[in-house]
Amino acid sequence: MGLSEIAAGLELTTKQVERGVATVDDTDVDLEERLRDREDDLPCSAVAASTVLESYEAGASVGSAGEAAALAPVTAAKLLHRCGVEGVTPLSPTARRVLRDWIDGRIARADALELTGANEGEFALAAYVETHEPVPELAEAVRRDASAPLAGDALVSKRDALAETMTGSADLR
Repeated sequence: MGLSEIAAGLELTTKQVERGVATVDDTDVDLEERLRDREDDLPCSAVAASTVLESYEAGASVGSAGEAAALAPVTAAKLLHRCGVEGVTPLSPTARRVLRDWIDGRIARADALELTGANEGEFALAAYVETHEPVPELAEAVRRDASAPLAGDALVSKRDALAETMTGSADLR
């Protein structure tokens, strides 16, 4: 097959037809305004939520993001969870299974607390995460680009995938 055969049927035009996917860009809408519509689902005000989310997306830890908004770290973690950020639970996948056994009434709380190796605060936060679903409308309002993960998502999935190979702080004694 020669070049002339390959080029057969090709046409040259002086005008290009623009084709593409229609997009909706609402990045000019303030995050606080988007959150204000769903403020009843937030564990804090829309102003504080906006501060936490922007700090977290910029790379701050959950505690630092909460501190920037004058919120307790646990409140910041609850907010992030409700907004669809994965991995704010302080427990490993195995410890989360133990926690779910406690929630389902299969084991006693004291046993679950001991088996998870969590302190009271970590256990309470993990129980909140397990018993409260993220709010899809909040997750949608938070994501300016639905294809882009929030800052901590990739790190959390990596941590969860490697959880069985890691040792906890109790193993260092």
